[in-house]
Amino acid sequence: MPIVTVLQGPRAVEQKRALVKDITDAFVDGYGIPAETVQVWILDTPTDSWGVAGTLTADR
Repeated sequence: MPIVTVLQGPRAVEQKRALVKDITDAFVDGYGIPAETVQVWILDTPTDSWGVAGTLTADR
């Protein structure tokens, strides 16, 4: 059973639905496995909890 973990900044629930479907479809198509065996975990990280190039993402 594949488990995919996505670390990202906050996104709208509609975007998350589309992402989960697309990732699941990729495993179904690529591996020929049932969709029910694919798990996608989305971990939203607030923009004040990660940085890029020495700056918090919230400050960009």
